[in-house]
Amino acid sequence: MATKTQHPEAVQYAGLGPVLAKFNDVKRIAVLRGGGLGDLLYTYPALHALKAGYPEAELTLLGTELHAALAAATDGPVDGVELLPFAKGVHEGHGGDPVQLDDFFRRMQERAFDLAVQMHGGGRYSNPFVLRLGARHTVGTRTPDAAPLERNLDYVYYQYEPDRWLELAGYAGAPPVPTPRLVPMEEHRQNVAGLRDSRRRALLVVHPGATDPRRRWPAPYFAEAAAAAVGEGAQVLVIGDHTEKALAQEVVELTARRVPEAAEFARSLAGELSIGDLAALLGSATVMLASDSGPRHLAQALGTPTVGIFWLGNVINAGPRGRGMHRVHMSWVTRCPSCGIDVTQVGWTAPHCGHQDSLVADVSPQKVTQDVLDLTATSLLPRGR
Repeated sequence: MATKTQHPEAVQYAGLGPVLAKFNDVKRIAVLRGGGLGDLLYTYPALHALKAGYPEAELTLLGTELHAALAAATDGPVDGVELLPFAKGVHEGHGGDPVQLDDFFRRMQERAFDLAVQMHGGGRYSNPFVLRLGARHTVGTRTPDAAPLERNLDYVYYQYEPDRWLELAGYAGAPPVPTPRLVPMEEHRQNVAGLRDSRRRALLVVHPGATDPRRRWPAPYFAEAAAAAVGEGAQVLVIGDHTEKALAQEVVELTARRVPEAAEFARSLAGELSIGDLAALLGSATVMLASDSGPRHLAQALGTPTVGIFWLGNVINAGPRGRGMHRVHMSWVTRCPSCGIDVTQVGWTAPHCGHQDSLVADVSPQKVTQDVLDLTATSLLPRGR
């Protein structure tokens, strides 16, 4: 059981846990966050809070190459990125060379971090990782089986992820602050400027992929919404990484079968964009339609309206709060379509049953399409009057 500590001097913020006393003389902060694009974006409100709480400190993200690319391509709270070596439960991959791992920790110890913050799961693997950094102070989330840090927040799986890390920032002495939109660098905006077709009144960006196949909405449903958007005067660009090229092309081809104009005004960019160019494209879009995925979270961080398809459990952890700019369509499936196992028992305690059936295939394409058209129409209206 994680240790419960009372902090009578702490400041309480509505809806979040206490903000504890700041640590003294903090000049260097390390934040551990592995995972994908969405995983990093969940932490951005907390990273902004840490920067505001410790304005003189340099904030170093211990992350992946993708994280480094996003930090370099946008104006945000990260001052620098140290690439994680392969390490079980922190940064999975081929290799895991113990010598490389030891060298990483030696270099990090030489950095002499004053504060290390673990924002990577429940701590079974990530807390020992953070302890090896040698920081003066450590803060992180913790499941009952994880090594304790100096300050520990109980890790409960079903919690809105940005709030989880904001709450953790409070344990490090940093209260919440307004989170500004991400802003792509000008060079990336220039790179994608030529992708926009001036003959079309709106731009719909579609991402049909997701790291977990169970979060993917069927391609024909994406095509139905895309075809309706083209019919209403929109250009459609379908995005994805290099592993999603076939899926993106399938959506484009299905869209063209529904509406002839799509042959000219719908195309795939899967595998063609850097993370910076992707951010610039999403920032210029009228609306984004996507499964629950990193690019959808990126669009939201950039201030672009989104229509997202979510499994019910993921809505709790990752769904947007507001509905004025972000529409959520949710599947209520609770059991695996193949084996019937209860898929709500997820997180650090429950193994994956191994089946990849979509858990969101029951979401109505007609209702999603209507939200795409409605958000497109309202997003094109003049604002500020």
